[in-house]
Amino acid sequence: MNQRYEASPREVERMNTKELRADFLVESLMVSGKSTFVYSHYDRMVLGTVVPTTKAINLKNDDTLKSKFFLERREMGIINVGAKGTITADGKTYKLDSLDCLYLGRGTKKVSFKSSSKKKFAKYYIFSAPAHHKYPATLCTKENATPSTIGGAKTSNHRTIYKYIHSEGIKSCQVVMGLTVLQEGSVWNTMPAHTHDRRSEVYFYFDVPKDQGVMHFMGQPQETRHLWVRNEQAVISPPWSIHSGSGTSNYAFIWAMGGENQDFSDMDFIPLKELR
Repeated sequence: MNQRYEASPREVERMNTKELRADFLVESLMVSGKSTFVYSHYDRMVLGTVVPTTKAINLKNDDTLKSKFFLERREMGIINVGAKGTITADGKTYKLDSLDCLYLGRGTKKVSFKSSSKKKFAKYYIFSAPAHHKYPATLCTKENATPSTIGGAKTSNHRTIYKYIHSEGIKSCQVVMGLTVLQEGSVWNTMPAHTHDRRSEVYFYFDVPKDQGVMHFMGQPQETRHLWVRNEQAVISPPWSIHSGSGTSNYAFIWAMGGENQDFSDMDFIPLKELR
């Protein structure tokens, strides 16, 4: 489990491209036949992936967590961005199709990930945060995620938002998780940009076409920076940073947050004219 440490706005103002990417961009995530995890010191978030091929992959503990098992003091949200698969948690098996979400609560001891086919593999994206209470394991399909379509073609941000883990959906201690799919011809996400000092966030970009990319914008509103992001890469977003992006094609991304509250609308919007 790789660790990523916090950086203040003052440090980020002075970072070059290599330093920005080393601190905030997670480049190698989806590795066939393996699990990959990153521990961020922003709100103690953990992001990771599991890509089972011909064999199931068990969720392993890591010394970084200083716990008896991975979810001893944590909760976890999982979204499948690949082919069909199954997850078995403490003896109960859940079937996940593409873009289905499974929540696992604090105290879940044994977790195993599997692909339903030996030719087309499931790809599980995982987000975890500390938890103070145990909520039950809950599966939510894409169809039941109360999708809402916002934006429009005129502003190149026509997109559909799927909310899975939130105050009116799957119950959790602090994890908020969902995904956004941009319509063909639209490239902008989260515009106008915003910050939320009360939560840290991770963006995981996927379904980015081959040879295409996304320009992810971050930093303080009056001191922005950017990262070129490719398919199946993630960006760690500090509470004080904006998080917005524009692609060379339409794409999708998973947003996941942990922090002080679960109020999805708790955002401090930044007027476009104030961005620098």
